[in-house]
Amino acid sequence: MRLLMHICCAPCSVACIASLRSEGLEPVGYWYNPNIHPFTEYRMRRNTLTEYADRIGLRLEVRDDYGLRDFVRNVADDIDGRCVRCYGMRLREAARFAREKDFEAFTTTLLISPYQNHELLRKTGEAAAEEFGVPFLYRDFRPLFRQGQEEARNLGLYMQKYCGCIFSEEDRYLAAKRRKKAERERMAGESHA
Repeated sequence: MRLLMHICCAPCSVACIASLRSEGLEPVGYWYNPNIHPFTEYRMRRNTLTEYADRIGLRLEVRDDYGLRDFVRNVADDIDGRCVRCYGMRLREAARFAREKDFEAFTTTLLISPYQNHELLRKTGEAAAEEFGVPFLYRDFRPLFRQGQEEARNLGLYMQKYCGCIFSEEDRYLAAKRRKKAERERMAGESHA
């Protein structure tokens, strides 16, 4: 089967590629991630993936579209609900490319992350498949997440700290700030006890 795999980043691709190869499938990677910001982060993830693909002999198609303005326009009216639009942008583009290049199916490495909305990803992939007439190959790669991340670390791959969009970076920063505040309050409470 000619399979196109949308790849969000090298670390998430490690276990997905290995799993598909163990099934006898040789995916072709597809980089299209206009959600990743700032540009230095985008470039680091793209470059890490291209280097990793070379190391493992993975054919990789790169649509090098930084896309900050288009991404922000697409999510600006619903920042908290941005993921559905982000998934749609990327999976619709993967389905379109798959149809254009005569792939028999497409999938995404986003399916490995326990931090993503898995059911929404599945529905979005299936909707893109219907729209473009290319089947969406669904796999629940989540059980492989920790193993893939460990292998990525062992390979020395760049390991990002947030999903990609600037809003998720903000969420991560604010969550860390809340955790530190709660820890300070807990410690202050213990010292008064």
